[in-house]
Amino acid sequence: MYEPAVVSLTIFAFLLTILLVMWRPKGLNEAIPATGGALVVLLCGSVSLADLIQIGETVSGAAITIIATIVIAMVLESIGFFNWAAEGLAARARGSGYRLFVYVNLLCFLMTLFFNNDGSILITTPILIILLKHLGLKNHQQIPYLLSGALIATASSAPIGVSNIVNLIALKIVGMDLYMHTLMMFVPATMGLLLLVGLLFIVQYRDIPMKLPLSYREPGTGQITAHYYRHPLKPKPSKETIDRRNRLMRNIFIFVFMVRVSLFLASYVGIPIEWVAVLGSLLLLGWRWFYLKVAPMDIIRKTPWHILVFAFGMYVVIFGLNNIGLTARLVEWFHPIVTGSLLNTSLIMGGLLTLMSSVFNNHPALMIGTLALTQMSLDPVSLKIAYLANVIGSDVGSLLLPIGTLASLIWFHILRTYKVKIGWREYVRVTFLVIPPTLVFTLIALYYWVVWIAQYVSL
Repeated sequence: MYEPAVVSLTIFAFLLTILLVMWRPKGLNEAIPATGGALVVLLCGSVSLADLIQIGETVSGAAITIIATIVIAMVLESIGFFNWAAEGLAARARGSGYRLFVYVNLLCFLMTLFFNNDGSILITTPILIILLKHLGLKNHQQIPYLLSGALIATASSAPIGVSNIVNLIALKIVGMDLYMHTLMMFVPATMGLLLLVGLLFIVQYRDIPMKLPLSYREPGTGQITAHYYRHPLKPKPSKETIDRRNRLMRNIFIFVFMVRVSLFLASYVGIPIEWVAVLGSLLLLGWRWFYLKVAPMDIIRKTPWHILVFAFGMYVVIFGLNNIGLTARLVEWFHPIVTGSLLNTSLIMGGLLTLMSSVFNNHPALMIGTLALTQMSLDPVSLKIAYLANVIGSDVGSLLLPIGTLASLIWFHILRTYKVKIGWREYVRVTFLVIPPTLVFTLIALYYWVVWIAQYVSL
């Protein structure tokens, strides 16, 4: 047992860390409060030096995988890949606001699937804001595209664990590989995403223009110009330039797709997925350096290395809560309910993680919930379904309030930067209608899917 002072300091460090991470006064980097909280719990004794080694082994692979993925995304951004994707969006919409809504959500889904949720928010939101403004849409007409894109981008980290650093850390804690996670999660989570898109359209369709304007304002001049459904960000280049650029971007897309598939193959055969992610990022960096003559120094400078520090520090704080008995208390409360049936396991754990994420963000919530699962002595199938329900609560249920995810907070910051008026009131007016039914549906779908595949696959 720990002294009352140690328990109090650990809880205080956790609460203060969460407050500063979500508030981020004066743009404070989230790694700073995470590091400060980690130092407090280390110095007060709730985390030992031996614990730090275990934490390093748990966090390092996930953090390296996400950093490598972000590097790939930054290389693609530097060569105009995402602007090219946005051009395809506008072209395929062919003047239909409804069709553009579908393509915006598809883009955000693919961005998260191929990269990660925070990167998807950071990259797609500015592109969409520019695109929508140049199409001449009013503020209330922009909201359905931007809000739906942000919600889908974040929720899309559920189908595959590699799209979210906290999912990868939790995978390591419960000892599940990426292949098994995807086998059990991809179908129910994707079904939930389809329902979410449908609900978002139903709730917001009055603000979605049926037809897009046939003109837009030229950047810098404000002159009204017909665009005939072409992408409004740039003047139309020559056909030869378009063909050459399209071939380049398609080849790069194929390469990134192969890297992504290789992660699952590596997981299946027991190769650490961070090795594959790093190799893919180095190959893409090398290609850009050799063919485009762009040295990798810009990527080295821009890479958010602080993610490594944030992930490590945050997990140290959570480990301190675990050591002082928080997870033991959760086990005591929820073990009788969770072990009642697999459906109970899915609904209760998903609901618990939604509540915890809404109170103090999904990163610590998923870590705490996952640590609690490892102490419940669950059978293998129950453990897996409980973990996956945790992920659904963390990635989908957490969207109920803006404070539930860092991605949502980043999204609001980008909106303020571009002077787009979307407040918490507009956010929760939509999320309170679409998130609860999506969450319940996905958790029930998870139960039925896992029960079905358990007949054919050893889980």
